[in-house]
Amino acid sequence: MAEPARGGLIQLTPLAGRGELLARPTLDPVERARLERRARLLAWGGNAWHLVEFLIAVGAGVVAGSVALVGFGIDSLIESLAAFVVIWLFSGGRGSSERAERLAQRLIAVSYFLLVAYIAVEATLTLAAGDKPGASWVGIGLAAVTAPTMPLLARAKRKVGNRLGSSATVSEAAQNQICAYLSIALLAGLLANALLGWWWADPAAALVIAALAAKEGRDSWHGKSCDCC
Repeated sequence: MAEPARGGLIQLTPLAGRGELLARPTLDPVERARLERRARLLAWGGNAWHLVEFLIAVGAGVVAGSVALVGFGIDSLIESLAAFVVIWLFSGGRGSSERAERLAQRLIAVSYFLLVAYIAVEATLTLAAGDKPGASWVGIGLAAVTAPTMPLLARAKRKVGNRLGSSATVSEAAQNQICAYLSIALLAGLLANALLGWWWADPAAALVIAALAAKEGRDSWHGKSCDCC
C-alpha cells in the first residue's frame, strides 16, 4: 500500500468495473501542483530523448540493414505516445479526476499493445527471413547508453506516480523499464551479430520482452499498475 502523502490522507477508491482499490492520496493543492509539474517535465524530458533515440536508431538501422535497430527507433515513438498521455492527464486540471485517470490508463494500455504488435511482427519476420544485418557500432553505442539510463527515468516517474496515486503514471514508467530491457536485448543482439555472427539473438530476445509488455498492457487496461521497475 502506498504511504500517506505529507500532510495528506489516503483515499481508497474502487476502480471502475473491477472492485479493486487504488490508493489516492489527498494532497495539499500546492504539493499536487508541484508533483504534477514534475510528472509533465519527466514526460517531456523522456520524449526529448526518445526523439534523439529515434533519429539515431533509424539512421543506423538503415545504414546497417538492421530491422532490429529500425524497430527500436519506432518503439521510441510508441513510448512517446504513452508519455503524451501523462502530459494530457496532468494538464487542464485533470490530475485529480478518476475518470481521466482511467482513460489515461487505457490509452497507455493501447500503446503497450502497439509496442507488442510491432515487436512480435518485426522479430518474427526477421527470424523467418533470416536477415543478417551488418555490424553497427553506432547502434551498439546507443543501446549501451539507453540500457542504464532508462531505469533511472522509470524510477523517477514511478516515484512521482506513487506520490500522486496515479496508476497511469506508474504504468508509463514501466514502459520506460521495458525500453531498458529492449536496449539490453538490442545490445546483446548487435554484439552477438558483430562478434559471433549470431544474427538471431536480438529478435529471439525481443519476443520474450514482447510477452512481458503484453502483461503490462493487460494490467494497465484493467486498472492495475506494476511497481516493479
